[in-house]
Amino acid sequence: MYILRLLICWLLVCAAAQAGTLTQAELARRFPAPLVVGEKAADVPAWPLFKQNGTATELVGYAFESADLAPVPGFAGVPPNLLVLIDPKGTFLDVAVLSQHEPVFLEGLGEAPLRDFLQQYRGRSLGQGITVGGGKGSLDGVSKATASVRIINQSILSAALKVARAKLGFAQGRDPGRIGRIRTDVFAPMSLQEMVDAGLVRHVRMRMGDVERLFAGSAGAGLDAQALAQPDDVFIDLWVAWASVPAVGRNLLAPRTWNRLQGRLEPGDHALLVLTAGPHTLTGADFVRGSVPRGIVLRQDRLPVEMRDLDLEPRLADGVHLPADEMLLLRVIAQAGLDPARALDFALPVTRSKGIVYPERITREIAFSYRLPETYYIAPEGAAPAWQASWKARRMQLIVLGVALVLLAAALWQQRWLVAHARRFAWLRRAWLLFTIVFIGYAAQAQLSIVNLTGIVQALRAGRGLDYLLFDPMTVTLWAFVLVSLFIWGRGTFCGWLCPFGALQEFAGLAGQALRLPQVVVRRVLDARLKRVKYGVLAAILLAAVWAPAQADRLVELEPFKTAITLNFVRAWPFVAYAVGLLLVAMVVNKAFCRYLCPLGAALALLGRVRLPDWIPRRAECGTPCQTCRHRCGYNAIVPSGKVDYEECFQCMECVVIHASDEQCAPRILERKRSRTIPIVPAPDVIDRGA
Repeated sequence: MYILRLLICWLLVCAAAQAGTLTQAELARRFPAPLVVGEKAADVPAWPLFKQNGTATELVGYAFESADLAPVPGFAGVPPNLLVLIDPKGTFLDVAVLSQHEPVFLEGLGEAPLRDFLQQYRGRSLGQGITVGGGKGSLDGVSKATASVRIINQSILSAALKVARAKLGFAQGRDPGRIGRIRTDVFAPMSLQEMVDAGLVRHVRMRMGDVERLFAGSAGAGLDAQALAQPDDVFIDLWVAWASVPAVGRNLLAPRTWNRLQGRLEPGDHALLVLTAGPHTLTGADFVRGSVPRGIVLRQDRLPVEMRDLDLEPRLADGVHLPADEMLLLRVIAQAGLDPARALDFALPVTRSKGIVYPERITREIAFSYRLPETYYIAPEGAAPAWQASWKARRMQLIVLGVALVLLAAALWQQRWLVAHARRFAWLRRAWLLFTIVFIGYAAQAQLSIVNLTGIVQALRAGRGLDYLLFDPMTVTLWAFVLVSLFIWGRGTFCGWLCPFGALQEFAGLAGQALRLPQVVVRRVLDARLKRVKYGVLAAILLAAVWAPAQADRLVELEPFKTAITLNFVRAWPFVAYAVGLLLVAMVVNKAFCRYLCPLGAALALLGRVRLPDWIPRRAECGTPCQTCRHRCGYNAIVPSGKVDYEECFQCMECVVIHASDEQCAPRILERKRSRTIPIVPAPDVIDRGA
């Protein structure tokens, strides 16, 4: 037990000192000789791979993890992590799974279809638009997993673009971390013509004859009879605007569309409005809403940037009249690194076919650029860490959590006020536990887990860093508060107040009492033995994390938090049955999982030994002779002597309520009785006569 405590403390002390992700040794194992893995780049988390070619050392490419550069959350709330290798020209050499938590690949289809999907990247270039399930030239999707592979594709492309910008010269040496930011404080009412004149709206008009000239001298010349017969007819009349810029969107879109657009964009995302009129279409007959339109391409610094349909039916503001056969709102995710301070290069591919049986396809592009005026963006001032976007995106949730934690700390510090009225305290506690379940658990997805500790163990074992933790600001904030609270109150602050699954168990217990189910009271000797089980579970998980990571991934499933909170019970039936079963047990055995099985609770109990004060008030009579608190404690956390076992205390504060109550605390009841006793004193005249 002592060695286990030292191990956990050592892990937490070392956590802050590490940096990096993949190790050079691990990469060398994956890319053996004749390849040589160089030192990790200082400006972007990528490793150069070299090959000795005679007397010269040739750069083969760069290897990197997608989660380091573009952590796009999947359906489980966890970003997939892929090992990506690109060559100096921006061509994918390989993509492999390091970790992924997509339910469809974990419990449904298995991981084999995902590996098959990733093989399609080999030989494809970043210079071409890589889309999923968009027809000829795109990647084949995975049936029943379309959304998951699109998330994975976004993560791969966004990460690869950052490496290409930083190391392959695609951005002329520009730091990929330094990009401009849209100004949200600049707005003035403007007409459509004023926006066009100001450069906020780009208008492109192409005639049939203009398109014919694009094909001059090629096999595609003269194939369009309409272009030859009517060269002055409109081929496409196109309008493009940066709709997420308030000065554009609020003037161009109807208020309802603008409000809906704001609700669909995460911080750092961009939206572009595209309207077209004329015979040329950007979407085609096979276009599916929510996918990537094949008829328009966006590039920046020679690299394609994916634009995905937002599946919104945009409506223009009153007074804005534009003839439009197509109207699209397209989203660019924050991880793509689109820079408002640099030009957007658009292209409209136009394809003609020559021949019947095996037609030759000839493609030309209608190219134009669009640059946002300087007034509407803030130029980059310095490199920003990639994780900063996550903190900005969850700013409001962080504020709510911060305020809640301050209130909780203040209430626990002023425990006399908190427990002054037993009934009020009971309702306050239940309200807080409901907040823990709804906000901390399901809304903020901030359920702390033993997985947080095993992730640290595995990262330290592999020599990797802990920067990935910063991409989950809610969990980091909650962990910071819990670690501080260990010094003051011990493990009970988290286990009794901030654990969503613990709160679910507590409500399950209340439901069991309301249904008059028989409550099982575990004998103290058996209770003490069962409480040791969780320490064995903790030791097994930590040891597996060090020497058998695959087994650790299985052992952590003893913890039902992922099923009940992270995935909201949407999982394979054995996992759901296990989590529901624990809640049913909690209806008759007070928080059985927390007391006997929870590995995270065991870790916090050990770490809680650093607690400084004995904050639960005690009296000399506690234990001798009074045993009220001991018998009322549902956790058996008070020993016969009256002393509190803080390692097993869940901070329910029932004993504190009893201690402050004139109706429940036996010593206080006796004191009140003594204060009301009138002593019998002989009258003075009786004393004199006796004398």
